[in-house]
Amino acid sequence: MTKTISVLGCGWLGLPLAKQLVKEGFQVKGSTTSPSKVYSLEEAQIQPYVFKVKETFEGEVKDFFEADLLVLNIPPGRRNPNVETDHPLQVELVVKEAIKGGIQQLVFISSSSVYGAANDIVTETTIPAPSTGSGRALVKAERWLQEQAIAVTILRMAGLFGPKRHPARFLAGKKDLKNAAAPINLVQLDDAVAAILSVIQQEKWGTLYNVCADEHPQRKDYYTQKAAALDLDPPTFLEEEVTTYKIVANQKIKAELGLTFKVLN
Repeated sequence: MTKTISVLGCGWLGLPLAKQLVKEGFQVKGSTTSPSKVYSLEEAQIQPYVFKVKETFEGEVKDFFEADLLVLNIPPGRRNPNVETDHPLQVELVVKEAIKGGIQQLVFISSSSVYGAANDIVTETTIPAPSTGSGRALVKAERWLQEQAIAVTILRMAGLFGPKRHPARFLAGKKDLKNAAAPINLVQLDDAVAAILSVIQQEKWGTLYNVCADEHPQRKDYYTQKAAALDLDPPTFLEEEVTTYKIVANQKIKAELGLTFKVLN
């Protein structure tokens, strides 16, 4: 019988993932918060659902959670002053509904921001020390998830980029940026989708993985070069002696899932 996968959050990452899952032969349900996106989901043979996850579900959830597997992809709102409380509660709401609907497996999209600025290489065994509210919200959600009666794998994504979302555009023209010498941690959209798909196809449950490219060029070098390549105003950086950083290691996911990562472009 064909496995049914629900993708909660068919946005910049979730939609390409859902489309790839359809190509791989899965039955796919996809949620969006925007009615205008229903047609694009239907066109991609994704069964559409329109709802938001707040304190409760806003919209028609219907049978969205009647599936074999859930990909939970709702990033914490960085501008929400109550994110440390709100986001874990949203995750709890979703997962309880998923378990009630019969879902037995869950991929949770987290972030390498949970590590904070460790000033070191961080692996999956590194104890999280987030420095932001959104990072602390993710750690809280991760820990709660790992205690539930559902098979969970957590993917801690580095900075995501890809079509129409190149990181150089976010920093173009900005002045006096800090941490010029800090190594960067990025992952391309195609690699992020491949990582999620590999977890599902290889049935790698009850674990967590960092998802990050092999390369870690310095911020100043990378963003200056890429701004020039995209014909953007280059950012400028302060010359500081003290640099805070982390290097997100990806050896575990490469060894266990056989993944390779594209060269940063």
